[in-house]
Amino acid sequence: MEIRKEGGLRGAGAPDEARLAKINAYARTPLTAEAVYCFRVRLCDDRPDRDFERFDTAALPRMAELFRGKTGICDHQWSADRQVARIFDTQVVREDDGASCLMAEAYVLRTERNADLIADIEGGIKKEVSVGCAMGQARCSICGEPYGTCAHRKGAVYDGETCLAVLSEPLDAYEFSFVAVPAQPAAGVTKAGKEGYGMTLQDCVAKHGSPELSDALRRLSAEAELGRAWRKQLEDGLVALGLSLDLGASEQTLRKAAAALDDGQLQAWKAALDRRAAERYGGGPQLTAAQAGSTDEAYLI
Repeated sequence: MEIRKEGGLRGAGAPDEARLAKINAYARTPLTAEAVYCFRVRLCDDRPDRDFERFDTAALPRMAELFRGKTGICDHQWSADRQVARIFDTQVVREDDGASCLMAEAYVLRTERNADLIADIEGGIKKEVSVGCAMGQARCSICGEPYGTCAHRKGAVYDGETCLAVLSEPLDAYEFSFVAVPAQPAAGVTKAGKEGYGMTLQDCVAKHGSPELSDALRRLSAEAELGRAWRKQLEDGLVALGLSLDLGASEQTLRKAAAALDDGQLQAWKAALDRRAAERYGGGPQLTAAQAGSTDEAYLI
């Protein structure tokens, strides 16, 4: 799940000695303080946004690690000629209202090409940014289930609590971008990959689907869970049989082999082991009807 969220600029100027050392860790040729222009960027925070989503507070430290060294571009256009800045340091900051935000420090080269960008930052024209990153999980703030698999919907109020999708498990950070109109409501959050828009099925149904589609997805998810439980039971039974029949394979090997089979193959192997177990250990009643003559005769003295 790929996410873009709005942030903002906080302060700018020439780097001190400590910051310059961090900047030079990313430069092939050592830079001087006069050659670079630094600015602080408020990348994102854990507050609810316009799309009724928020980053999990626990995810921010990992996001801080992922964003170090990432590039700054314009309008989320992923091309080399749109690269204008680079993040050289990040930290998670607790604000007065208790919220946590991800702050970054970035730099641009003081070149003729970047003169207009620096002037726009200094003049307050470019003061908002948005970030692109990949998050592994979105959970419902009401029930904690993966968002899209429950009946709750973002923005709806349940017993006085507004439902949010809580984004967690950071996978990657792509970039931060100077954008044209982030202050407009529609510019708060967009979800896009490198090539067009991409969402999970749950995200797509939650954002664009009907209540009927949401119900159908929940039923399919429940059936899939039953199927996974059935398959696990089948695999466990196969492994137990394999060990009891002394096939010469360890439990780990049997489990790996079972996991590689499709459902039909797994059932066929389990049936074959059932037959072998029946042949080895026997089965059925000790006295057949023919041997006993009749049910009563078996007990006659």
